[in-house]
Amino acid sequence: MRIAVTGASGFCGAHLARTAAALGLDVICHGRRPGPVGRHLGWDAAAHDPDFTGADLVVHCAAAVADLPPGHPAEAHQRTVNVTGTERVLRAAAGRPLVHVSSASVYDPRTTAAVLTEDHPTTAGHLNAYGRTKAAAERLALAAGAVVLRPRAVYGPGDPHLLPQLLGRARYGLLPLPGRDLPLSLTAVANLTDACLSALGLTGAAPWAPGAYNVADAAPYRRDDALRHILTVHRRPARIAHLPAPLVRLAARTSVVPGLTPYTVDLLTRGVVLDLTRARAQGWHPAHDLRDYRP
Repeated sequence: MRIAVTGASGFCGAHLARTAAALGLDVICHGRRPGPVGRHLGWDAAAHDPDFTGADLVVHCAAAVADLPPGHPAEAHQRTVNVTGTERVLRAAAGRPLVHVSSASVYDPRTTAAVLTEDHPTTAGHLNAYGRTKAAAERLALAAGAVVLRPRAVYGPGDPHLLPQLLGRARYGLLPLPGRDLPLSLTAVANLTDACLSALGLTGAAPWAPGAYNVADAAPYRRDDALRHILTVHRRPARIAHLPAPLVRLAARTSVVPGLTPYTVDLLTRGVVLDLTRARAQGWHPAHDLRDYRP
């Protein structure tokens, strides 16, 4: 069985490629840089269609994930990679079973729902271009009959985005956080990888029906407890200080603090808990959580 993985040199794609190879699959890595295993085929999502000749299955992980402020000149490139790149993947897949890795960032943040199901709106309210372009890309994938996975705040070994930003703000024994403690869903990269393989029918159960599925750890975490655990694992002990959320939101909107954006504030101040009923009904059960986390 041969599996094509786009974005296999990235955080999620590399984990998937290694796990697929360990299962005995023939892995073909598509991207600008070689993946960690298997055969490399160069592909630029902004330039041309990938070549899936000989592939039986496709997982589309490639994406431009930067949290860009409004009007940033790189936003056009992000849209090209995330939306046009997905169009190219769908065209090249030509009916092959395909898993599209999306994001819970597609959900409209203007909600008071305690738990988000896959039916929550995804067409408006996005706080950055990443959310907008991932929502547009997954609409294409859903229309083509793909399985679309929506993880939230993916973490794990080699994470270049989420945890480095948080650890970078822990200075002088203090980690300032906006607002009060709250529950939220996180997704271990190993759970996302397992969901990709399960959706393709590679873990013993039947392939998943086309559609969108939330993917996260089995239970939500308390934000402060999760961050304390991560700080401890990284040997960066720090006391958490709660800052007024309205003040931090204002700082994010006015760019007073470098790297602080409305999206990062929302990630830490809105208790997004993903409903996993739909994925569990397909026979998938998340087996990993923060207790397994190692840098």
